Amino acid sequence: MKLLAITLALSTTLAAGSALAGDALVQFNGAIGVDPVAGIANGAPVANTVLGVPPGGRPWILRKLRASIDPDGSISAKGSGLLFSGGDSIGTRGGVTQVFATLFCSGVAHHSPFVDLDLAGNFLIKGKLGAVPPSPCLSPVLLIRNAAGAQSWFAAGIPGGDD
Repeated sequence: MKLLAITLALSTTLAAGSALAGDALVQFNGAIGVDPVAGIANGAPVANTVLGVPPGGRPWILRKLRASIDPDGSISAKGSGLLFSGGDSIGTRGGVTQVFATLFCSGVAHHSPFVDLDLAGNFLIKGKLGAVPPSPCLSPVLLIRNAAGAQSWFAAGIPGGDD
């Protein structure tokens, strides 16, 4: 009976350790759409540049975002409703057909593969970042970006898991 109890305790401990080994490096739940103007200085608009990445040219919204990045650089991100929130193209994705994610850890960029953006503004990113991010990832920032042109940002993830 003692052997069975010890075996069960050991199995539970090993299972818990395995679960912790698979924990995400960083998670994001929710999003903030870009407002391309951060403010006004000396009577002129100031671009809402984040970590050297210029903003999309018009306001955007990302209705839903859930993203998880594992310590090995695997990324899984699902976004819904990445659409213009102003101008004549409001409520559409305009001419944007592909996006990608950039994870910044301490200001250093790690990029996901490009993925298609459907007409409703939905996307699914699965794959590996171009380089393995550091662990821990300090000051994490996740930007959803245009795969074309200046690769401006449209939305930022809100750090945190299930709340």
